[in-house]
Amino acid sequence: MKKLLSAMMLAVGFVLTASAEEVTLPLIQNINAYESCSLNGDWNYIVDVQEEGYYDYRMKPMAYGFFKNAKPQKPEDLIEYDFDKSPTMKIPSDWNTQDERLFFYEGTVWFKKSFEAKTMSDYRTFLYFGAVNYDSYVWVNGKRAGHHVGGFTPFNYDITNLLKDGENVVVVKVDNKRHAEDVPTLIFDWWNYGGITRDVKLVKVPMTYLEDYSLQLKKAADKAKQREISFTAKLNVKEAGHKVCVHIPELKLEQQLTTDAEGKVSATLKVAAKKLQLWCPENPKLYQVNLSLDTSKLTDEIGFRTIETRDKQILLNGKPIFLKGISIHEEKPNGGGRANSVEDARTLLGWAKELGCNYVRLAHYPHSENMVREAERQGILVWSEIPCYWTIAWTNPKTFENAKQQLTDMIARDHNRANIIIWSIANETPHSAQRDDFLGRLAKYARSLDNTRLISMAMEVTGASNYVNRLNDNMNQYVDVVSFNQYIGWYRDVNDAPKMKWEIPYNKPVIISEFGGGARYGYHGAKNQRWTEEFQENLYIENIAMLDKIEGLAGTTPWILKDFRSPRRVLPGVQDYYNRKGLFSDKGEKKKAFYVLKKWYESK
Repeated sequence: MKKLLSAMMLAVGFVLTASAEEVTLPLIQNINAYESCSLNGDWNYIVDVQEEGYYDYRMKPMAYGFFKNAKPQKPEDLIEYDFDKSPTMKIPSDWNTQDERLFFYEGTVWFKKSFEAKTMSDYRTFLYFGAVNYDSYVWVNGKRAGHHVGGFTPFNYDITNLLKDGENVVVVKVDNKRHAEDVPTLIFDWWNYGGITRDVKLVKVPMTYLEDYSLQLKKAADKAKQREISFTAKLNVKEAGHKVCVHIPELKLEQQLTTDAEGKVSATLKVAAKKLQLWCPENPKLYQVNLSLDTSKLTDEIGFRTIETRDKQILLNGKPIFLKGISIHEEKPNGGGRANSVEDARTLLGWAKELGCNYVRLAHYPHSENMVREAERQGILVWSEIPCYWTIAWTNPKTFENAKQQLTDMIARDHNRANIIIWSIANETPHSAQRDDFLGRLAKYARSLDNTRLISMAMEVTGASNYVNRLNDNMNQYVDVVSFNQYIGWYRDVNDAPKMKWEIPYNKPVIISEFGGGARYGYHGAKNQRWTEEFQENLYIENIAMLDKIEGLAGTTPWILKDFRSPRRVLPGVQDYYNRKGLFSDKGEKKKAFYVLKKWYESK
């Protein structure tokens, strides 16, 4: 393995130049476009229940902890750990399903990987993590590279000055303990998978590079003969005079630009409307886009479409669309464990397509880039969400900054993906003035980062009176689409469904972001018997008839595609630590309700 890594590193020419230690940089757009060396594979790990590898006995950080990867130099040296003699775990993965002793574990685990590098002088080396859950510190050769908080967003460090010729060591301290001030907070209805859960790679980056770029199709009048694509880009430095070129070969579009004093460029690319194929579920067209900065080059695949609302309709490319969706957790298709591979994405999205979906809600946090890009290739629209879930610490400034950073990183990674049409800022949050202020600021911030997409959140229904449910949420003024969760038939008698009336006093499209109920696959009985497939089937029949009566219904994402692990679901013989609301079992078996929803979607 070391020889292979060394050969790959030599091939891409990794760099060693002087720069400040611990350089945390903004996320690079399209990290996969750069030459890189994967650090996936076997990592040694040490379970550190009392964090003795970081704190002394008075709970003060130590100068010499596990991150030093120390070795005895003399026979009498006392060093009470050894990564090289410790077990290994496949990365990316979660420790809960890799080591049976850690199934319920929440705490600290240390990870170590050795690799070899040949340093050079004209490129930077970035260390990139797709995601680490939840609180992580990273060291390279015993020196700290950075600290990241948040379990579902990528981050990268400039480790150029930390590398050396020959063998190098990266050590990561991962802590997934829950805290009231975190995002998400202490309680949530999914498994708290700990570990380095997405890809790790070393990336070769020019000294000056395109930190971010955006290509978005501008809205146009019906039957417009010409369409305009807005292009913007910025460098990692504020320097004028750099040459930037954007080239879309298939459209015969090319423009040369020069950065201003802020290191930015912008342009409007014009193309005949009849030549431009718009991305849509029926034709998920992606164009090769070539970008160059001075002598460096990168390539992306980008689709062009517009998304907007008109009264109670959602318009894709100017035409009304009904969003036939399903909610998905990032859990492996067959059994538990954090999903992270392209194969996982293809299987889960394939099930959604079989159901008849043109849309998925990726709940309740940003999913992997593999999932988003695979959905884009398959023509599946996406709702992407940050984990402001239930009882967030609304008045804590650090909590807000945490949520804001996760929102920043979600949008930074995916704002060129044509299939993402909704940024969601929260799920089922209890109403209060403090919550309205927190989420209102997040909504405004999201719009300032990207005003080309819709903003929404999964609200709760309030003001229920007998058989009238009224949506009354102050956040209506901040969102483009009114979305809410409802569980008639599960938390309320299913026989109430035909009697229900829904009052939604906003002239905006409506998405039912959750509905459903639990069933154990293969358990059969009467339709009024809990946990049977017949109960779930009847619940879907009654809910669909009820939802069809809602004025302005623009889409649904029932809860949920497949059964997923949750420590809140403890009923022996039925739940066994799984939320059983899936239309597929945890092993990928279809329940009877699958066919009910599929038939409804076929009629839409």
